[in-house]
Amino acid sequence: MDAFFAAVEERDKPWLSGMPIAIGSDPEEGKGRGVVSTANYKARAYGIHSALPISTAWKLSQEAVKRGEPGVAFITPNMHKYMEVSYRIMAIVRTYAEHIEEASIDEAYFDLSRLGNFAKAVTVAKKIQKEIQEKESLTASIGIGPNKLVAKIASDFKKPQGLTVVKPSEVESFIAQIGLRKIPGIGPKMELALQEQDITTTKQLQALEPIDLELLLGKSGIDLYTKVRGIDDTPLVEEWIAQSIGEQETLQRDTLAPDILLELFQKLCAQVFDRFTKSEFATFKTVGITVRFEGFETKTRSKTLPEPTNDSAVLEFETLKLLLPFLDARENPKRKPIRLLGVKIEKFT
Repeated sequence: MDAFFAAVEERDKPWLSGMPIAIGSDPEEGKGRGVVSTANYKARAYGIHSALPISTAWKLSQEAVKRGEPGVAFITPNMHKYMEVSYRIMAIVRTYAEHIEEASIDEAYFDLSRLGNFAKAVTVAKKIQKEIQEKESLTASIGIGPNKLVAKIASDFKKPQGLTVVKPSEVESFIAQIGLRKIPGIGPKMELALQEQDITTTKQLQALEPIDLELLLGKSGIDLYTKVRGIDDTPLVEEWIAQSIGEQETLQRDTLAPDILLELFQKLCAQVFDRFTKSEFATFKTVGITVRFEGFETKTRSKTLPEPTNDSAVLEFETLKLLLPFLDARENPKRKPIRLLGVKIEKFT
């Protein structure tokens, strides 16, 4: 789906039509905490994107206003509404495909190999786009390729409402023309490591041998060697199972005050346990926490319990033992204020 959360809000709020939109926490005129969840294409033209600090997004919006451009509309996310829309969209896709993997709330893989050729697959893809547009007034971009990796990259090639077809004989030449960051797995750190070796294009990567990439990037280099050639045999996983249930929240101000941190911690534990009780899972066996300090230094800790449990008191007790060292010299010798807390559970039955 194209800028999914923002597109849903623009559809449902006529006054947002044509405006740059950012979904996320309240920017509080540049003093807000948290990050952008989704930005539409007009907001992205200002440099605003997902995971950007909301305070930075506010500054970019103010700069646009000074240039005489529209300011960004900041909207609080409504996950319940987005889930409902996602359910209806996935139902549309299921009418055209026997096998579908819901990769996230706004993304899916589906297998059309039964059709026998790419031309028929294009016809189906156009029908899906049309039905989503007619029934939900939203746009989707689709990539068609010989495997999940190529289809994923192709789906992001033209947006919004894009349809990109990459046949087997075209895979390497197609991937050669896209930017390094468009390759799944290449993030800022890996991109920097490649640039330090004067590798700035995907085509340059394709020219390297496996041993070159392994020496440069370790095991991930071997994985990258196959990706830049569009090689992927990952199967569709039709039944998605949550790997973890977690909640996290950014504090209004960085602090080490135990009363403030423990109150937030208890709230997060309650939210995680509430989601667990509403899930289809019976027990969990691993608990974990996330602590982010000022300056965005982030630490995680986890513990696998001796036995599976479904007890909220166990969740709170075990995660509290992981958290307390961060409030004193054991894990926080420099007494850094804490910016964000997170709690999660894993290993379900």
